[in-house]
Amino acid sequence: MKIAIDAMGGDNAPKEIVEGAIAAAKENHDIEIVLVGNEQAIQSIIGDQKPSNLSIIHADEVIESDDEPVKAVRRKKNSSMVVAGKLVKDGEADAMLSAGNTGALMTTGLLIVGRIAGIERPALAPLLPSLDKVGMLALDLGANMDATAEQLMQYAVMGSIYREKVEGLKNPRIGLLNVGSEEMKGNEVTKAAYALLKESNLNFIGSVESKSVLNRECDVLVCDGFSGNIMLKSYEGAASTIFNELKKAFKLNFLTKLAAAVMLPKLKGLKKTLDPNEFGGAPLLGINGLVLKIHGSSDSRAVQAAVKQAKTAVSSGLIASIKAEINKE
Repeated sequence: MKIAIDAMGGDNAPKEIVEGAIAAAKENHDIEIVLVGNEQAIQSIIGDQKPSNLSIIHADEVIESDDEPVKAVRRKKNSSMVVAGKLVKDGEADAMLSAGNTGALMTTGLLIVGRIAGIERPALAPLLPSLDKVGMLALDLGANMDATAEQLMQYAVMGSIYREKVEGLKNPRIGLLNVGSEEMKGNEVTKAAYALLKESNLNFIGSVESKSVLNRECDVLVCDGFSGNIMLKSYEGAASTIFNELKKAFKLNFLTKLAAAVMLPKLKGLKKTLDPNEFGGAPLLGINGLVLKIHGSSDSRAVQAAVKQAKTAVSSGLIASIKAEINKE
């Protein structure tokens, strides 16, 4: 098994990306990791600690975070992201992951790797943290701003397969993001999607409100990219604000500092539970090959976790299972 990593994408590239790849290579001797990017920059970080199952493919262009996605993918054909995508398309790699420009990675998935036949639109599917530490897969969270009821139905099918194949959840519960739990709530698309999901063979539990995300009312949350991305950013912003305010409060005086000393272990545990870096990458489901998006601010441990996630997905036959389900008679 070979996993290609865009070494130049992300806020902490190439240092954290390369260090994560090194750790993953040392942890997984049965896979080969290919770092794609500026060979000189990558080699300077690796030094003399290069594992035998780690290699480098040189790419002298980088897609920046502020690049326009479609133009960047079409014009920067020798960028680290595009080259990694070509490796997957040509069967020279079983998966690719990147912390780079999200829009460009989606475009790479669509234009370079290509869609699975029968899939109308791919979906970005990150695993959102939950208090029980199991997490909830949500899709779509940004690949498409709009979706039809039929596309939401496809998201549900792909999400269900992913959770069962990659994470071992039997008969995962499917929820539909909505403004209320009642069947007739929502806009016309949501109502139509509800009807399709209700008649399907999936384990559909009904509508789920965003306030229930942390309590994992469902295992797969289906939504369009616009609503889903707003929900995600609201969650991230609220979590960041709460921890920042707690930090300020604990520094107010001697008594609050004592309280902080008592509460610190519990708070550290909670922060780790809610940290997106602990959950690896978000698969772009519906692509004819495994493409994983990791957080732009990913550190080495997030890269290491994403490699493990990719390894499990490839080993489980995820892509073949989605193809079979979407195209069955």
